Amino acid sequence: MEKVAGRFIRYAREHTTSDPESKTYPSTERQTVFMQKLADELREIGCSEVELDEFGYVMATVPANGIENAPVAGFLAHVDTSPDFTGENVQPQIIEKYDGKPVQLKNGVTIGPKEFPEIVNYTGQSIITADGTTLLGADDKAGVAEIVTAAEFLLKSKDIKHGKIRLGFTPDEEIGKGTNYFDIKKFGADFAYTLDGGEIGELEFENFNAAGAKVIIQGRSVHPGAAKNKMINASLVAHQIISMLPPFGTPGTHRKVRRLFSPDRYKREC
Repeated sequence: MEKVAGRFIRYAREHTTSDPESKTYPSTERQTVFMQKLADELREIGCSEVELDEFGYVMATVPANGIENAPVAGFLAHVDTSPDFTGENVQPQIIEKYDGKPVQLKNGVTIGPKEFPEIVNYTGQSIITADGTTLLGADDKAGVAEIVTAAEFLLKSKDIKHGKIRLGFTPDEEIGKGTNYFDIKKFGADFAYTLDGGEIGELEFENFNAAGAKVIIQGRSVHPGAAKNKMINASLVAHQIISMLPPFGTPGTHRKVRRLFSPDRYKREC
């Protein structure tokens, strides 16, 4: 059985960047290419009901093992990576027993406690980074690798009793289109979890959500000598619109409700 780190590195090397300017769905053919490989792999490890649909979604099932009447649980992850930086020719590297000091990558890129204080939490552990020239793609190839590896483990481990589990892999999450054609009824889960970021043991049950909007403001250009009550500054109009938005509803100020998953702590805080 392939370990999760090795599977993640293999996935990270696949070019699956989405494209916000594309009119197709998925937005890039390379996502479909990876989805086909993923569907084949799910069949190989023993999943049933494996399907790659016309919109690039992959769904599969880990059949129930001993608890056939249990509610159906679902696990989801997206395969695309952000178009903000290149995700082609990714070269992941494992840093064994991280010592807590800054890590120097290519192109002058440094990963260290000054920029990312949370990295010291992993001192003494092995961490995986890109080489500094591309994205790593852990968002969300890590989630994909975790789900597939867990599915393989359950399919091989007959001693662990569980109900039916549905797996779902989506394209174009990074450009806000990941759920456009997702068939919830066909997925058929009674409840589901998305594996996409966060520290080990963390469970988020509420998060910031928003739709995108493109606003075009048409100003009016007038010679300054005759501008009074005539000129319309588009930048100032934009500023006025922004000032009218709820100040605590933005991602930078909205408080996420999150709990580190511990039964005692959960009972105490909820």
